[in-house]
Amino acid sequence: MTKLELMLTGKTESHIHWLSNNIGIHHEMLSSFNQLQLAAQSAGIELTIASGFRSFERQLSIWQNKFSGISAIKDTSNQILSTENLSEREKIHAIMLFSALPGASRHHWGCDIDVYAKNLLPAEQPLALEPWEYQASGHFYPLTVWLAEHAKTFGFFFPYDKFRGGVAQEPWHLSYLPLSQHYQQAYTEALLAETLLNTDIQGKALLLQILPELYQRYIINIAEA
Repeated sequence: MTKLELMLTGKTESHIHWLSNNIGIHHEMLSSFNQLQLAAQSAGIELTIASGFRSFERQLSIWQNKFSGISAIKDTSNQILSTENLSEREKIHAIMLFSALPGASRHHWGCDIDVYAKNLLPAEQPLALEPWEYQASGHFYPLTVWLAEHAKTFGFFFPYDKFRGGVAQEPWHLSYLPLSQHYQQAYTEALLAETLLNTDIQGKALLLQILPELYQRYIINIAEA
């Protein structure tokens, strides 16, 4: 694999600037994110990253745990699905509603982040990263309103601003366009096929069989910036 392909599939951290032990972002978006964060702070919002860079190994672990039933799979109503009666194909689609295939997560790129407002999270309430938190009756709604007005000024957009038949709406997921636009164009179905072919992943045979559909529905099916 080339250096770019390793980066696109989460198999290198060479492009990552670590903000803490577990939060890293692409070094080329650090300045823009800091400016976004300062602007939010002036509006009384403590913009905080919940998840930044995610390695291939981490994404693979998430996939394996959901596919095997160790971790719960939730639907768009935040209800836990009973997977016993799902076909393998149905299970794949259920997982991909919220969790990307390993090697195909935008979090591999380091320029996509999940954000929340630390000062708006009620005391003793854990962060859920669920749509209701960001909607009109949710505690992060002021963040939703502020980002809708200001995120683009700093180069950020929402790739999953609404449900398009693939990934669920993710109002917490910000993408830094100057980088992610290039990476999106460089990320091919062939690269994903090669990655999965060389990975011990649950559902592998069917994943490879229906990969064209998955690529179209979940990977390139995003908002226009």
